[in-house]
Amino acid sequence: MIMEQRLTDDEQQVLKTGAFGAVFLVSNADPGVFAMIRESFAASGAFAGASGLVKEALGAGGLPRLPRDSALDVESVVLPALSRAVDILREKSPADVSAYRELVLTAAAEVARAHRGVTPAEQDAIARIRTALADSADPAGPA
Repeated sequence: MIMEQRLTDDEQQVLKTGAFGAVFLVSNADPGVFAMIRESFAASGAFAGASGLVKEALGAGGLPRLPRDSALDVESVVLPALSRAVDILREKSPADVSAYRELVLTAAAEVARAHRGVTPAEQDAIARIRTALADSADPAGPA
């Protein structure tokens, strides 16, 4: 039986950077002030459903610091963080891997739908997030 292990502060930051960063990527795929407000509420609602180590990680400390220069700079931080988060959870709490994936993908989808429906740019961002969350040890990938 695999026991759940505590996450270090750095590991919590990786999970948080991946999750909040994914929402940021989708939100910035189709930017707008009013859209951002609705999208923030949508993401908050999705993240409220977190449990276990994922909930602990998302609630620890402040918001992660993400680059603001370009979408590519953001992706260069967020997408590896998502992949690393899956690796961390696989090692520390395998039962939380699918929950993290679902939570991030649900939040991304809710953000995309929050303002005038899902745009092609948002769909593309979600596809990149889904790929980053794919588990190379699990041929089926994310649930």
